[in-house]
Amino acid sequence: MAASTHTVTNQAPPLVEYDAYEADAALRAGIDRHVAPERRAEVHAELGVLGRRAGSAEAQEWGRQANENEPVLRTHDRYGNRIDEVEFHPAWHHLMEQGVAGGLADAWSRPDGHVRRAAAFHVWTQVEPGHGCPLSMTHAAVPALRAQPDLAAVWEPLLTSRSYEFGLGKPAARKAGAIAGMGMTEKQGGSDVRANTTQAEALADGSYALTGHKWFCSAPMSDVFLVLAQAPGGLTCFLLPRVLPDGTRNTFRIQRLKDKLGNRANASSEVEFDGTTIGWRVGEEGRGVRTIIGMVAATRVDCVIGSSALMRQALTQAVHHAEHRSAFGGPLIDKPLMRNVLADLALESEAATTLALRLAAAHDEDSDSARAFLRLAVPAAKYYVTKRCTPTVAEALECLGGNGYVEESGMPRLLRESPLNSIWEGSGNVQALDVLRAMQREPGALDAVLTELGEARGADHRLDAAVKDFLTELSDLDAIEARARRVVERLALVIQGSLLVRHAPAEVADAFCASRLGGDWGHAFGTLPPSGGLDAIVERARPVRG
Repeated sequence: MAASTHTVTNQAPPLVEYDAYEADAALRAGIDRHVAPERRAEVHAELGVLGRRAGSAEAQEWGRQANENEPVLRTHDRYGNRIDEVEFHPAWHHLMEQGVAGGLADAWSRPDGHVRRAAAFHVWTQVEPGHGCPLSMTHAAVPALRAQPDLAAVWEPLLTSRSYEFGLGKPAARKAGAIAGMGMTEKQGGSDVRANTTQAEALADGSYALTGHKWFCSAPMSDVFLVLAQAPGGLTCFLLPRVLPDGTRNTFRIQRLKDKLGNRANASSEVEFDGTTIGWRVGEEGRGVRTIIGMVAATRVDCVIGSSALMRQALTQAVHHAEHRSAFGGPLIDKPLMRNVLADLALESEAATTLALRLAAAHDEDSDSARAFLRLAVPAAKYYVTKRCTPTVAEALECLGGNGYVEESGMPRLLRESPLNSIWEGSGNVQALDVLRAMQREPGALDAVLTELGEARGADHRLDAAVKDFLTELSDLDAIEARARRVVERLALVIQGSLLVRHAPAEVADAFCASRLGGDWGHAFGTLPPSGGLDAIVERARPVRG
């Protein structure tokens, strides 16, 4: 009887062996837009290889295994010697190896490097986002290290290497490549790093002895860390390797690993420095925040890219399920209300992806105007896109019904991961206040954003009205701090609207402006104004076409 009753029908097949890059129309269009014509074919081919790898059954199995077999802290060896090591499942190392080889830690050595790397990060972290954390920090450490050229000369080639070599058995200088981490947050301060109490004492050889702690230190098995500590001259940035140049272990006491909501494959830890911990100064004493801010800015962009990747993967799973699941007389994807939901999710995904690539392209431009644009656009995008990630993933999960709530679907893992980027590198209030601070102290930043918005002036009346409303918000300075989130949300939306009006298909831009800017939108996904363009938006989002 069991054999006759246990017939499996009307279930979506596993979404495997597909090309996560080729299927992403918004991402491919961004490459065409931002990469020089003579390099586009090369970049498309390179990302296609990574996209097929990301869509493979093997890579997806690595992601599952890495999350189900969480890192384990080994404070001592069998003889009682302190080792402070974290043990990872082999799947973690496979993911890291592919990520490093795919250039996720290197945007600094090639033309169009930031756009290439952003697209690769977007594709590969859809497999498993936790290992994106050390890859992000490794990439982002480079601009901070350049404040100390002698250290940069040693470490930059290691951090930008395409070789992954795990372990603390030898100094990083003798390894094929290195991974970097960061330690800023302390118990008493959180985002207020100027309240840090870790002390740094100058030694005769030019190094410093550090005493203190870090409350959040992600990826503690990294080869090197950038940390903040109070030197005689004030808060200062230091380079702290796990293994010293002579091959001995630096003192790096891992107290415990954090038991986190998501990001389970990645190890986040509490560490202490006991006065024998050695670091080298990066930049001038007393200018630690200014020195490390280059790293923070780069990781904030990665928060935007990472959230856009989560949205894309959630959308992909939702559309795939709706294609293959039938209910009430036909495939779900053909039902008008489901198509409205999927189109709405697709708009959110495309707007996030397009904005993320625009930030990366501005880094490649490396001009005064691009830097001014980034000064406002990065915290605004970090605030808004990361906030939109959780409701987007939750709605996509609901598209799978009860199947989406089951761990085997992978959707719960995406949902647990979705709030992380809104917290990491400064929560929402920190980002919103940073936008206000930049407007007040760096008026050129607002001018650069308005110049960007001006490129779409007259193309859509709803966008023009939204820009006017944004400027009206700025004209009223009474209690603007209490309205900061409202101001920054509006800023992010008009930047997204401007990009989509200029670069996206007409149906995408029209639906975005009607809903996000024109007010014709409810409080839940699936409330887009009816139009013939919804079908085209859903078709554009299909994970497998042909």
